[in-house]
Order: sequence, then structure tokens, then C-alpha cells
Amino acid sequence: MFIDFKFIIHVNGILLLILAIILGFVGTLSSSLAGSSGDEFIQSSALTAFVGGLCFFSSRDSETKRIDIRTGYVLTVSSWISISIFSAFPFYFSDLGISFTDAMFESVSGITTTGATVLTGLDTMPHNILLWRSLLHWLGGIGIIVMAIALFPALKVGGMNLFKSESSDVTGKITPRLSQYALYTILIYCVLTILFAVLFQLAGMSVFDAFNHAMSALATGGFATHDKSFGFFNSPLIEIITIICMICGSLPLIMYAHLVFKMGKDFSFRRYNQIVAFLWILFLSAGAVSLWNWNVNDMTFLHAVRVSFFNVTSMMTTTGFVTDDFAAWGSFAAGVFFFLYFIGGCAGSTSGSIKIFRWQLLFRGLYNQFLKSLSPHRVINVRYGRLVVDDRIMHGVRNFLFLYFLTFALFSLVIMAFGLDFLTSVSAAGQALANAGVGLGEIIGPAGSFASLPAGVKWILDLGMLLGRLELFTIFVLFIPDFWKP
Repeated sequence: MFIDFKFIIHVNGILLLILAIILGFVGTLSSSLAGSSGDEFIQSSALTAFVGGLCFFSSRDSETKRIDIRTGYVLTVSSWISISIFSAFPFYFSDLGISFTDAMFESVSGITTTGATVLTGLDTMPHNILLWRSLLHWLGGIGIIVMAIALFPALKVGGMNLFKSESSDVTGKITPRLSQYALYTILIYCVLTILFAVLFQLAGMSVFDAFNHAMSALATGGFATHDKSFGFFNSPLIEIITIICMICGSLPLIMYAHLVFKMGKDFSFRRYNQIVAFLWILFLSAGAVSLWNWNVNDMTFLHAVRVSFFNVTSMMTTTGFVTDDFAAWGSFAAGVFFFLYFIGGCAGSTSGSIKIFRWQLLFRGLYNQFLKSLSPHRVINVRYGRLVVDDRIMHGVRNFLFLYFLTFALFSLVIMAFGLDFLTSVSAAGQALANAGVGLGEIIGPAGSFASLPAGVKWILDLGMLLGRLELFTIFVLFIPDFWKP
């Protein structure tokens, strides 16, 4: 096996040329948006097109027909990094006056659908910048969907090969079947975006706010167009629509394609049994926080339910929208939000964090271990829906969880070394790996911002967001010496 760098450069060139077109489109559209000139996008588009063109034409004779595993890893990491870098230029070239560190932080946070921000004054910010932030979320969501369908199962990242089927068997060339699955899923994604944008508008949002928040919520991103996030609208109806949208983004997107296009004759909801566990955890967590706010924080019952369900849903789906400063709700609520960092949505969704299916497998494996301690010679298989889970997948899940928490601990310690307090450090590391977007404490909590963090911490969080989005192994494997041996 060898790594086909020419093919990697060629694909990166194509992606940068596509990005240049999108940047040019936003620049052209800027003249019709409030407070926007579009010069920063035209400049960014020209720069991106130049570099993308160089990559594309210098490697146009690439003849790769099959993508081996190592090429797949390098291609994935390099493409997300290159897109993040060139997506930062509109922020850097704009009149916001921010450093490239801050521009890069905003870009990585956008494309990884994290939603952590260093920007303030959103209410008066040029609309083309606000649109770009939401569009980054939306484009990142498409990238996540494609990886969940095609790449992660083939690369066997953290047990994702459990979902390897006719729709994800891509240890080789991209098959027509895979292209069909990806196309249908992206089509559903687009339709859902338009649907929720219309619903937001009917609920009282402006057209601009409606489309921005539909893109952000479905991608479980978290960038808003107002400093108060969804607290600006103060509308129960808008919040209910947003909860539904965030949940839709946290469910396996390919499930919608199965339902609408009836792909595969063997469709069964048992394949998606992680959805039931996800909804149970979500409603139990929101219910517990509701009771806490009702009894301890002297909220009325309806208000406690309203603010608790919205913010718990936002955190568990790793979206990051807020309606209230939940950091002031007390220790129990803060503890619930902290643990939600490590749960996330379903595999195959735009949500981040560890994912429900890994916790299901871990607990089922633990339960089987208890049974074996009672009957040592008994053969017990771990089952997931209709599938029998082999030891390789279970080892992959356990290794992923070990690496996840080891990375979390190391990132927390490194951030503490910059002089930040314990709560800020651990929540910053946790939200970055989970792509959650909101920390805890006074500095980066719901009422705070990441702007005041040291530049070194921001670069560390950039790496954390990319690690979380690419499921850790995809990046860490590049640091293994054997990876580069022919």
C-alpha cells in the first residue's frame, strides 16, 4: 500500500474550487444584505480559487480508482484542515478587526458544527458574516453525513464498522450504490432545511433569521444571529420548532432517506434502536432539570419545563443554542449539562460527542460480563438490534472511549497550564471534543464568550474540535510511525 498524495492534492483542489464558488456567491449576494459590501468574500474567493486551481491542475493526471485506508485517512484530515483555513479568510479580511487566530477559531467552530464563538455584537454585525457562519455549519453538516455514510464505517473508526452495509462498503472505489445513498440523504437534508426555515418564518422570524437558524439548528451547530441566541426571540413556538429541528439533526439522516425513498427492501426500525435510547436520555435529563428548576430555583412549572427542555436538548444534541444562563441554575443542573457533553446524538447524524450507540454497546457488554461471572462457561453474544456484535467492534468501542477520555484529560490539563480555572478548563475541553459550543462558568458559559481566552488555548480548542468531529482515530493514527511505512 502507498499513500497517493497526488490524488489527495487533486481532491483538495476540487473542494477548494467548490468553496471558492460558494465564497463568490456570498460575496455577490452581499450587496442585498444589510451592512454588507462583500469585498472580503470576493478577495477570499479569488485566493481560494487560485490555490485550488494550482492543486487541481498540478495533479489532474491522477488515475486513482480505489482509495486505500491510509489514503482515506490523509484525505479526510487534509480536506477538513484546508477547508477550515480558507473559510477563515472572510472573517480575517472583514472589518471585524480580529486576528487570524480568532478567524481560524470561528471557521473551525463553524465547519465542525461546534458553535463556540469569539464574536460579539451579532445584532449589528454585517449580514454576510452572519450568513457565512450559518453556511459553514450547514456545509459541515453535509460533510459529516458523507463521512458517516461512506468513510467512518470503512475506516472502522471507533466501532463505526457496525454500520457497514451495502450503503457504506467503500474500502475501494465509490460505488453507484453509495453515491445514491449519499445523494438521497443530502437531498433530505436540503428539504428539511427549507421546511424548518419556512416554519421559523411562520413563527415570527424574519426571512434572514429563519434561514440562518434552520441551517444552524439542523446541523446541530449553534451559531445564532443575535447575542442573546434564542433568548432574543422569547417565543415558545419558535423554541418548540427549534427543539424538533435539533432532534431531527441528531437522528440518523440516512433513516429519512430509507423512509422516503424506500432504499433497501430489508428496512427495519430495529436498525435504528439507538433512537429510542437517545429520546429516553433526552427526556429524562430534561425532566430532571425541570424538576430541579421548579423546586430549587423558584421557577413556575411551565417556565421550568420550557427553559429546561430547550437548553438540555441543545446541549445533548451538541447544538449550543441557549435561552437562559443555565450556569446560574445550580450544581445539579451544571452537573447534568457537563455529563451531556459525553453523550451526543445518534451515529449517522450531524451531532457530535461519543454517540448513543457506543454507550449502548458498552453497557450491553458490561451486562454480559456480569452474566458470565455467574456462568463462566456460558457463551453470550452482544446483540445490537438484529446484528450480533463481534469482539473486534467491542474492542473498537472500548478503545475509542479510552482514547476519548484520555484526550479530554490531557486537553484539560494543558488548558489549566495557561492559568485558567478548573471549571473553565474542563468544560472548554469537553465542549470542544463534543462539538457542543457552550462551556460552563463565567468566562465561556452561556453568558460568556471564548474571545478572552489566550491565543494558545484557542489553537488547542481548534485541534479539539477537529479531533471530536473526525472521531479522534482519524487524526491520531497519522502520528503512528507505522502509518507512513510503505
